Amino acid sequence: MWRDQVLDWFSAVGPFAIVLSILINTFISILAFMPSVFLTAANLAFFGFWLGTLISFLGESIGAVVSFWLYRKGIKRFAPDALMKNKWLMKLQDTGGREAFLLVLALRLFPFAPSGLVTLAGATSKISLVGFAVASTIGKIPALLLEAFSVYQVLQWNTAGKVILALVALGVVVLVVKGRLGR
Repeated sequence: MWRDQVLDWFSAVGPFAIVLSILINTFISILAFMPSVFLTAANLAFFGFWLGTLISFLGESIGAVVSFWLYRKGIKRFAPDALMKNKWLMKLQDTGGREAFLLVLALRLFPFAPSGLVTLAGATSKISLVGFAVASTIGKIPALLLEAFSVYQVLQWNTAGKVILALVALGVVVLVVKGRLGR
């Protein structure tokens, strides 16, 4: 649904589709809770695998930097308690320099760290905007390549795509069952 809507928008704006994709990705990054997988799927379908992956990477990197700047300007004042749930995110708040750079890089490489929380924690730390931008961008490379490959396989609906989709479905079922049994 979302992917098809974005594909319609890309077709409508023609040569400005790349700019639109980056703007949408930036908006998703600012929201911090919305997954960007539908946009990656649209980018791959519209631009092809390599160009679509590059555009998704640029959008996510630019989005993270814009979000960092906005969060640093205002959100850290209003939501400091949101970071107290994870020891790595709490540690990032108290660090700066090389240590903060390496923590942002490690958190971006870790596939289950919520991107929005990593950005928020970085914004409340002592890391510079440039340090955050570099660490975040480098850390996004492997995760985005994995996401793009997975989405592409699902879009192609070949054996690898079916296996990936089945594993995701199984993971969701396990989480739901675990959640129900844990009550």
